[in-house]
Parts: sequence; structure tokens; C-alpha cells
Amino acid sequence: MATKVTVPKPTLSTIDAVALIVGMVVGVAIFKTPALVAQYTQNTGVALLAWLLGGAMSLVGALCYAELTTAYPDAGGTYHYLMRAFGKSPAFLFAWARLTVIQTGSIALPAFVFGDYAAQLLPIGGYSSAIYAAGVIICLTGLNILGVQQGKWAQNGLTAAKVLGLLLIVIISIAFAVQVPQETSTPAAEKTAFGQAMIYVLLTYGGWNEAAYISAEVRNGKRNMVRALLGSIAIITVIFLLINVAFIYGLGVAGLASSEAPTADLMRRAVGENGARFVSLLVAVSALGAANATIFTGARTNYALGRDFRKFSFLGRWQESTGTPKNALLVQGAISLALVVLGALTRKGFETMVDYTTPVFWFFFLLSGVALLVLRSREPDVPRPFRVPLYPWTPLLFCAICGYLLYSSLTYVRIGGITGLVVLLTGIPLLLLNRQRTTSTNP
Repeated sequence: MATKVTVPKPTLSTIDAVALIVGMVVGVAIFKTPALVAQYTQNTGVALLAWLLGGAMSLVGALCYAELTTAYPDAGGTYHYLMRAFGKSPAFLFAWARLTVIQTGSIALPAFVFGDYAAQLLPIGGYSSAIYAAGVIICLTGLNILGVQQGKWAQNGLTAAKVLGLLLIVIISIAFAVQVPQETSTPAAEKTAFGQAMIYVLLTYGGWNEAAYISAEVRNGKRNMVRALLGSIAIITVIFLLINVAFIYGLGVAGLASSEAPTADLMRRAVGENGARFVSLLVAVSALGAANATIFTGARTNYALGRDFRKFSFLGRWQESTGTPKNALLVQGAISLALVVLGALTRKGFETMVDYTTPVFWFFFLLSGVALLVLRSREPDVPRPFRVPLYPWTPLLFCAICGYLLYSSLTYVRIGGITGLVVLLTGIPLLLLNRQRTTSTNP
């Protein structure tokens, strides 16, 4: 008797999808990177232009993913596109990278941010940040194992609290902060570096592509995925522009460039120390929202890996009662905890996770853009409810953006990035072993 195969069901609304995407992107970076962007641009207009351009670049990518997600809805997301375009080997290495580097590192990153702020409020020893980060991963993984409904409602609530909190900061800062005279540029003598500023801008915008991994679970996905992607990018761009306008209004471009904690400094100027404490709470909520969204979407690729590769078949089991890939969530959580240990050993958890994930992420992001070009040529008869406009120039522009960011990440790579690349390469022997076993069982 054949074993019944349980697959993802369309249980998510467009609002759920938007909440996941916004919750993923509007994470913890927005509380730090505006100061770095101001340092590299040294000019009010150029700084705001960088954030607007980041939204436009993200829109280019979202248009490409809108075609892919509506033509090929699958829980594997980018993994599925690479499988169709390039075959099993690149798809396997991508899924391996998601499991061991990209997604698990992206879970540990906001968990460390939460740990940093929690450790300031209630220290519990020399490894307080890592202990709190581990607790976040364990609790949120457990929540998502309980069921898709629990995971999505937690995400909706965290995203709503985060967005409202950021808008409140904008309103309070403009209403109560004394406007700083708006100098055209900073007095810094160093040459501006717009390209470096864009690295931080696009790092902050990163995460919208996670929509691909829920495309099989969104109701009427062939229509609503386009709405979710484009609507999310619009919301995110408006939020990022507003918060940067508030920073420049209350701190000035020079004050923003010199600030270590711009959001706290802004609120301190507006309403005193209570404002700074409010920011700490908002950062913690933002970190939880980003971690939960990353856990939710990441396990979907692991499920697809187990579905397609016999050696990892234990990952490809979907729990019908809860609507979640339980084993995939458990393995993802265990590897994320191992990365927390790595971050604790380096004593630089956030920075280590950024270095660990960035080169591998941009390499596969570039391949996803190439996959769109390949699939449009190879499978012209596949129904495409949405076609990327100005083809092929739009996907070529997307590939160029990804290539530039890949080059930049390799240029500035440190020990964390080297570790991530080495871990990616460990997937090659596993791929070869899987091939040998497949050959031996199918003479």
C-alpha cells in the first residue's frame, strides 16, 4: 500500500504573506545601518537617495521573483527554481547552504541582537547574549512546531508592533525633537563611498525573497504572491525613508554619521531616557519578529531537500495535523544553536553572522536571477500569470546588482565569511555520496 504523502496546503492570506515579508526585512539592521550610510555618503540628499535606490533595486528583484513564484509555486522556493533550471547538483548545494549557512546564520543574527539588549537589562554572566539568543531560537522553533497558525499569528503580532513602533518614533521625533540645522554634508574630510553605502542599504532591505518559500501556502497564490511582493516592497521603502528622515531631522547628517545608536540618541533628544528605553524594547521586538519569520520560511527549503534527496528524507515529512515540517524545524534549530556557540566563542555574534552568511547568500541570489532567464527560454509554454516587465533587461539588471554585492562581500570577507564558504563546500562530498547511492540502487 502506497504511503500517503502530505504536502503544504494554502492556508496563508495575502496579509499573512505581507506580515512575513515585512517582518523579515524590517529587522534589526535599520537601527544600525543608517549611521553607516550617513558616514559613507556624508550628504543629506545622497543618503536619502541611497535608501530610495535600495527600494528601487529591491523592486527589480521582486518583479523577477513575482514571475518565478507565480509560475512555479513550491515550498522549496529558490531551491525549486534552481532544480528546474540547472538540475539537482546546484539545487542540492543551495539547500545545503540554506540549512547550514544562509538561513541558520540569519536566525542566529537577530537572536544575538535580542540577546545583546536583554543582557543589558538583565545580565546573567559573561555569555548572557549567547544564552538569551539560544533561548529565542528554542522558544520560536517550538512555537512554529506547534502549528502554522501559531507561527503566523505570532508573526502578524510582532510585525504590527514593530511597524507601529517605528512610526511612533518618526512621529515623536518630529513632534518633540528640536530640529538640527540641515547641513548639506558632513564636515568629514574623507572621500564619500556611495558603493559601500549601498552595501549596507541592500543588507537592510534583504529578506523579501523569502516570499518564495511560502508561495505554495498562500491562498490563490498565482495572483496574491504578486500583490504580497510588490506591496511589501512599497511598505518597507516608505518605512525606511520615514525613519531616515526622522534621523536627519533630529540628529542632522553629521550627528547621524557619528552616532553609535542613532535610534536611542534620537529618542533621548526628543523625550529623554524613557525614549531610549522604549527603543531598547522596540529593537527586541524587531529581533523576535525577524527571527520568527526566518525560522518559518527556512524550514520550507529543508523540507524540499528531504522530499527530493533520499539521504535527507527525514526532513521531507510534513505534519498534516500542524501544517509544519517538524523535522526540518528541529534540524534547523539545532544548527542555529551551533552557530550561537560559534558567535559566543568569537565574542562578536552579530558581526560574525553577517560575515558568515553574506558571500554565500549573494552567490545563490545571482543564480536565481540567471534561473529566470534559463526557465523563460527552456520552458516557454509554462503558464506565467505574471511576466516580469522589460524582459530581459529587468532580470539582467537584477543579476548585475547581485554580482556587484557578491564582489563586495568577497572583497571585505573575514574569518566568518571563510567559515561559511568552507561549510558550503562540505556539501559536495554529501552530493557525490547521494549520487553513488542513487546509481547503485538504480542499475
